[in-house]
Amino acid sequence: MLRARVTLDGDFFVGEVDPRLFGGFAEHLGRCIYGGLYEPGHPSADEDGFRTDVLELVRELDMPVMRYPGGNFVSGYNWEDGVGPPEQRPRRLDLAWKSLETNRFGTDEFVAWCRKAGSEPMIAVNLGTRGPDAARSLLEYCNHRGGSAWSDLRRANGHPEPYGVKLWCLGNEMDGPWQMGHKTASEYGRVACEAAKLMKLTDPRIELVVCGSSGRGMPTFGAWETEVLDHAFDHVDYVSIHTYYGNADDDTPAFLSKPDEMGDFIEEVVACADSVAARRRSSRRIMLSFDEWNVWFHSHGGHKEIPDWSVAPPIVEDDYTVEDALVVGGMLITLLNHCDRVKIACLAQVVNVIAPIMTVTGGPAWRQTIFHPFAQASRFGRGSVLRQVVESPRYDARGRPGVPCLKSACVLEPATGGLTVFALNRCLQEELELTVELRALGNLRVAEWLTLRHDDLKAVNTRERPDNVAPQAAEGASVAGGTLTAVLQPASWNVLRLSQAG
Repeated sequence: MLRARVTLDGDFFVGEVDPRLFGGFAEHLGRCIYGGLYEPGHPSADEDGFRTDVLELVRELDMPVMRYPGGNFVSGYNWEDGVGPPEQRPRRLDLAWKSLETNRFGTDEFVAWCRKAGSEPMIAVNLGTRGPDAARSLLEYCNHRGGSAWSDLRRANGHPEPYGVKLWCLGNEMDGPWQMGHKTASEYGRVACEAAKLMKLTDPRIELVVCGSSGRGMPTFGAWETEVLDHAFDHVDYVSIHTYYGNADDDTPAFLSKPDEMGDFIEEVVACADSVAARRRSSRRIMLSFDEWNVWFHSHGGHKEIPDWSVAPPIVEDDYTVEDALVVGGMLITLLNHCDRVKIACLAQVVNVIAPIMTVTGGPAWRQTIFHPFAQASRFGRGSVLRQVVESPRYDARGRPGVPCLKSACVLEPATGGLTVFALNRCLQEELELTVELRALGNLRVAEWLTLRHDDLKAVNTRERPDNVAPQAAEGASVAGGTLTAVLQPASWNVLRLSQAG
């Protein structure tokens, strides 16, 4: 049996978890909106046409923030098309996804849906085909109380109270040649700075996210962040970061190592942002918004037979496996262990499109495998992340030697003194005996141990078998002499909940 050891001290922290670390993302892409969030006529639809079965599952995920309307979609979107009487809204060609957009669901519907889901809206503005003026007009529509053209239009549309949207994204992936209105770093930095100035003049209470690189592999990575922040540093609060991982080569050990690469990416973007601050001799720190992350590879190229300009075509719909859930769990651990700088994160996306929730149009909704680690991290991962000293056996993966078999994060709940240990055993064949030395953490006992594993790493949840893969209660963990001991099964995601004894 392999053995790993973690040492914790209650006086040493990484930082406090911002609840927005557990956010989601809803784009006008495939069946995410139409047939996902919104389906008038569905047996579960409410008076607004929202699927209540989906709403219940989103509430279970407990996503404090929801990004919208894109994604690539936003770079060609005219927000005015999505407000006013739905029957009068224009149908538009969506060039990003070769679909026909009906605009039956827009800003007003999204804000109403967020209120029911328990999420705060995070709205992206179009800095691709449009610019600063359209951005500040949308903000005025959403947040100004009344007495101006755009705020009075909102009121006329039946929404007298301002929405108070706090979090805004200045475009999407503007470094990408695939993006409508793609710009160089200098071009984007200038327009983002000017949009930020106009928007904060309109509502100084808002927070702004400037586009970072679309991925670590972009040829402009690093230089992009530096130049964009050289322009916008004084006017923005966060820089975005996006990544997706896959296993197209069916190399599970390498796939399970990908969350460590995510950590490298975070630290490199932090270094870029802090280098701009250092040159300015500024104590101000730009935080990170990891507002697109997930596993994505199953559906690549899988929608070529679908005719262009379809309404809500079934594209980018991945059926997630057990090993996908393990990688998502590892990515959540990475986010927790970088909570001092990553304050916002959005799982992309929330329904049907590379999502934890799947639906059948007109039929049921169910939880995918990746639903479970996210729901558990969202529920138990709020508090103070403790610093760890980790000793673990290692393995060599393709492209990454010396991968620790154990990946873990430890979150203290200050109000109760409870502790949650998230632990991923990346060994495919061997059990891993985990010991956690608990210093200055009181008299803890094991309250609950949940594990997610399956004998078949390719197992999925389906409409017919929605609970084929689900967390199970485990036994055998104990605390003695200030040390937690548990034996982790091979290729398993584990949540160990400890509470104060007595």
